[in-house]
Amino acid sequence: MATAYGPDTRDHHRPGAGSGGYPPEKHFFPAALRAPFEARTWRELAYLVLSLPISVVLFSFAITMMSLGLGMLITFLGIPILAAGLVMCRGFGAMERVRARGLLRLDVADPAPVRGRTGGLMSWVGAVLKSGVSWRHLLYALLHFPWALFAFVVSVTFWTYGWAMFTYPLWRWVFPAYAGIDGVQLYGDSTHQIYLDSAFEMAVTSGLGLVLVLVTPWIIRGLASVDRVMVGGLLGPSRLATRVSELESDRGVVVDTAAADLRRIERDLHDGAQARLVALAMDLGLAKEKLTADPEAAARMVDEAHGEVKVALQELRDLARGIHPAVLTDRGLDAALSAIASRCTVPVNVSVDLESRPAQAIEGIAYFTVSELLQNVSKHARATRAGVDVWRAADRLMLQVTDNGRGGADLTSGSGLAGLTERLDAVDGILVVDSPAGGPTTVTAELPWRG
Repeated sequence: MATAYGPDTRDHHRPGAGSGGYPPEKHFFPAALRAPFEARTWRELAYLVLSLPISVVLFSFAITMMSLGLGMLITFLGIPILAAGLVMCRGFGAMERVRARGLLRLDVADPAPVRGRTGGLMSWVGAVLKSGVSWRHLLYALLHFPWALFAFVVSVTFWTYGWAMFTYPLWRWVFPAYAGIDGVQLYGDSTHQIYLDSAFEMAVTSGLGLVLVLVTPWIIRGLASVDRVMVGGLLGPSRLATRVSELESDRGVVVDTAAADLRRIERDLHDGAQARLVALAMDLGLAKEKLTADPEAAARMVDEAHGEVKVALQELRDLARGIHPAVLTDRGLDAALSAIASRCTVPVNVSVDLESRPAQAIEGIAYFTVSELLQNVSKHARATRAGVDVWRAADRLMLQVTDNGRGGADLTSGSGLAGLTERLDAVDGILVVDSPAGGPTTVTAELPWRG
């Protein structure tokens, strides 16, 4: 793996651009010829066909319950009837999500259940009526019926006419004229408008049928894509609620990370610089006592204490650099990453292509991400060279660390990479690892440009 990367290499190693994926499946026939026989086409056709009877039931139920509930709002019974109707619509929505998962391969998360604040019946009814998810399920019940009717008519018409015309030579024997019975007497068909009997007419009919057979799967997929949008947009959890849940989770990660950093700093101070300073104070006290009785021994002890002071100062500098290095604040990522690379045990080529500086918090996360990855290279990779590449792609900051070591890095093993993933997730970042056994290893991180 080269230590410097051009534009082509950057694009190749972006997250999702082939990392950890499977090679594309090879087919002998082109997609246009495979489509009528693929399982996806038949599953989506089955979904569209089943949608009509299901939507009729759901639409009828929704209209009935809403009419009954709204009509009885002048009495107390209208409110619980409306709530019960909304709950039943949510039940139908759960069935629709299961159907979409099985036939459309669309995995929509279940929305959060309705819970009242006090746990009583009226509290629950109020929560149902205030729930936007419940009303979106009702909206789905009302909107899906006309769409399901349209999709059913279009898909079934194209499918049946296409296959009927394409296979006409195989089933034309059903007409009485081909069994020796006069079609004119049976149908009054002196112009052969009901059945075809010439080779040219049958060939043209089969050819048009073949075109319809090849086109119909793509029509079905287009119709099914609308169903995917409706199911995902109306029957899934609220985007706001999902985002709030993500932010709450990210906040917990940030709090845990900050607490872990504080414990690390406290441990480093207690076990490192603080212990050396305590020992230094004791040595200076002993030297003071021996200053008059044994000046030479006192001088040696002062000299040793001087060495301990230098070590303690270096440890304090390292600790301050670990909190937030001054070079990062003063000179940016290029200089800070070069300083990290100079301390790595293997030669590291650093390339930073940034016209401006990202947000300070993002810059700090990028610095510590590269620092952690280069520490992994030094400790575990058994590499002889490594590379760090940093660039901006639209509104994202991209980091890439590579090495020619033994590979085998894994995000799921509970290693430091898992901790990096959580830290990046807290700011909507991504970490992708491509590390086959035997190497090389490529770790790509993606961060928002502004936090």
